[in-house]
Amino acid sequence: MRKQLYSRVLLLVPVAAAAIAAISCTTPLGPGYSIENQAVHVAFDPVAPKIHVDAEYQLRNSGNQTLSVLEVRLPGRLSFDVANVQIAWDGGTLSAEPSPSNPRDTVLQLPGRWKIAERHTLHISSDFQPPPAGDSHFRFTADAFFLPSEGWVPELLPARGFIASGGVPPKQWRLAVSLPQGFLVHTSGRSIKTSRGGGQVVATQTPEDRYPFIVAGKYREMSLNAGQQRVIFWSRSAKEAGREQDSAEVLSRVVQTYNQTFGNRTKTPQPLWIVECPVVQGCFSTERSYYAEFLGVEPGTVSSEMASADTLLTNFSGAAPTLAAAAPGLAASWLGYGQNPGFYEQQPPLSAFPAFAASLGREAVLGPAARLEAIRAALHAIPSAAASQQAPLRRARVQQEERPPVVRAKSFLFFYALEDRYGAEVFRRAIAHMLSARRGGGFDLADLIAAFEEETHQNVAEFVRLWMKHPGVPDDFRARYESAASALGITSKENRP
Repeated sequence: MRKQLYSRVLLLVPVAAAAIAAISCTTPLGPGYSIENQAVHVAFDPVAPKIHVDAEYQLRNSGNQTLSVLEVRLPGRLSFDVANVQIAWDGGTLSAEPSPSNPRDTVLQLPGRWKIAERHTLHISSDFQPPPAGDSHFRFTADAFFLPSEGWVPELLPARGFIASGGVPPKQWRLAVSLPQGFLVHTSGRSIKTSRGGGQVVATQTPEDRYPFIVAGKYREMSLNAGQQRVIFWSRSAKEAGREQDSAEVLSRVVQTYNQTFGNRTKTPQPLWIVECPVVQGCFSTERSYYAEFLGVEPGTVSSEMASADTLLTNFSGAAPTLAAAAPGLAASWLGYGQNPGFYEQQPPLSAFPAFAASLGREAVLGPAARLEAIRAALHAIPSAAASQQAPLRRARVQQEERPPVVRAKSFLFFYALEDRYGAEVFRRAIAHMLSARRGGGFDLADLIAAFEEETHQNVAEFVRLWMKHPGVPDDFRARYESAASALGITSKENRP
C-alpha cells in the first residue's frame, strides 16, 4: 500500500508543477517584477584613471501586490575600490542601507508604493579606481584594464515574499564600452558595432552571456592555430621571436587533454584569448589554495586565472610551460561558469576536482613525472598505516586521519583512484557524461556516482564510501605510486637535498 501511495505522489508532482507553470504564465502567484529592458555603459578614463559603470533598468511590477523596497547587489567592495555610487529612481535619489539578511546586499527604500503593472526606471552608477599601494583590490593602468565575469555589474535580486520573482535580465540587453584611441577590446556577447582603434563597442548580451566581462587595452595581438584550437595572444610589448608559438603549442596540449577528459569546451570551436595582465599584483584572486603543493607551485603563487569562459589573464614573465601548466584557472573554462554554478563550492571529494583538472593540464605539458609528483605529494600529507598504528586507540587514529588537510589530500587522490579502478577510458566517458548531463545546473557526488555506475554497472558508491570513510589510503595504492616515484627519482620535498 505504501509503495502504491508513493507512486501516486510521484505521478501528481509533475501534474501539479505543470498546473502551477500554466497559471504563472497568466496570473502572478506572488510579489515580483520584471526587467523589461536594461543597458550597461562602461567608459574608461585613462587620465584619472578610472572605469565608470553606468547601468539603467526599465522595470515593471509584474507581481500580485505593491512593493515598497527593492534589493540589489552592488559591485563588490571586497574586490574593487568603488567610489561615487549613485542610485536613482525615476531621476530621484534613493536611500540605501545594508540588507539585514546579507550584508553583501543593499535594500533600496522606494519613495512610494510600487503599484501593480506600474513602470519605473532604476539607475545605478559607480566608479572603479586604482587602490592605494599595498591594497589587494582589483588594479588596472592607464593603457589596459579588465572587468572579470562577476562582481562589477549591479545585480537586481528577487522581491521578498512567498513565490517571489524578479531580477532576471531580459533575453537581450545592451553592453556599450567607450575606449580611448588605440585600444583593443574583447567582450561577452555579440558585437553590433566594433572598433579596434578606440571609440565605442556595443555588444548584445543574451542568457548565454550570464557573466558579462570586458578586457581592453593597448595590446599587441597575435593569432595562432595550435592543432584545432585557435589561440589569440594579447601582449603589452613585443616578445622574443617564437615565444607565442611555443606557448600556443603548450596550451594546445592542455586543451586537447581537457577536451578528451571533460568533453569539448563549447559546442562549436571557439578561440581562447591569452591576455597579459595589466598589473600582476591586482590581476589574480588572493584566496589560499590548499592544493598548491600538489601542483608544483608555492602556496600563494598564482600565474594565471580565467577572467571569463574564454579569456585567460596571465603573467607573461614566466616560461612558456608555466603559462599553461601552472594555470589551474584554465580548468574553469570546462568545469566552471555556466557549466557548473557551484564550481568552487563543492564538498569533499568534489572540492578537489578543479585541482585534479589542473594536475591533468600540468601532466599534459610536463609528462607522466608530473602525475607521480602530484600523487607523491598528496600521499605525503596522509599518515601511512604504520604511522597510524602507533596511536594508542583506533578512535584517535580516525580523528587524526580525518583532519581537513588529510581529507583534502584524499579527495585529490580519489580521482586518480577512480581512474585506476575503472580504467582511463571509462573514467573519461563517465566524467564527460556527467558534465554534459548537468551543464548549467551543477553537479554533486551523487551525480558522479550515477555516471560511473551507468558506465560500469558496478556498485561505485561502495568504492567511494570505502575510499573516503576508511582511514588512510589503501596500502596497494600507496605502494604502487611510491615505488613508481622512487624509480624516477621523485622524492618528497622534505627528503630533497
